[in-house]
Amino acid sequence: MIKLRMLLPVLLLLLPWGAFAQGIPAVTVTPNPNGGEDYTMTLQVVAIMTALSLLPAFLMMMTSFTRIIIVLSILRQAIGLQQSPSNQILIGVSLFLSLFIMAPVFDKINENALQPYLKEEITSIQAYEAAKEPIKAFMLSQTRVKDLETFIKIGGYEDQFQEPADVTMNILIPAFVTSELKTAFQIGFMLFIPFLILDLVVASILMAMGMMMLSPMIVSLPFKLMLFVMVDGWNLVFGTLANSFGM
Repeated sequence: MIKLRMLLPVLLLLLPWGAFAQGIPAVTVTPNPNGGEDYTMTLQVVAIMTALSLLPAFLMMMTSFTRIIIVLSILRQAIGLQQSPSNQILIGVSLFLSLFIMAPVFDKINENALQPYLKEEITSIQAYEAAKEPIKAFMLSQTRVKDLETFIKIGGYEDQFQEPADVTMNILIPAFVTSELKTAFQIGFMLFIPFLILDLVVASILMAMGMMMLSPMIVSLPFKLMLFVMVDGWNLVFGTLANSFGM
């Protein structure tokens, strides 16, 4: 902090005085022929920087990240490993697997919204609307109708939407998260059962041998690891997660 404070006056001296004389350009709004409005680049940069602060929430709540990280966490607990793989590894794997699953959606956003906007063929509002459609279609494909109906009823929008494609994002996002949580726990339950059966078998054998003071978890852990490796567990888990999104 001390070095930054010492360098700040030097940086101010290096700036051209003309910039201070002219000042910061005022924010202007340009009307469009269709009745809309387009903003100056300065205001657009501020809006983009504000949106970037919401990027972690967007990643967790509007992509496949939630389902993947929950399933991997349940899998680690089912095996009996507390710190391996570590949280950093699980988050990294979930992130890149989410990028793989969401690649078709991101390609559509890039083709229909980002590239036309960078070429100044469409306005920022039009780019937002074009980018919203692919992500909305993905979320709708993974959301249960029951969850949509629940949040529509809570919000009091029963008579405003004729079909699921008409719902707005403020209803779709919580419904999507609810569906993802349910699906993740269903997959985690199916993964938990084989390891639980192995724990019960080992516990029964130890009790039959009179070794009640020995923890079944310690004895069953090597067998669970061996079983998981022999069946190529990581390949099966990642393949199941990818196929659960319709890939």
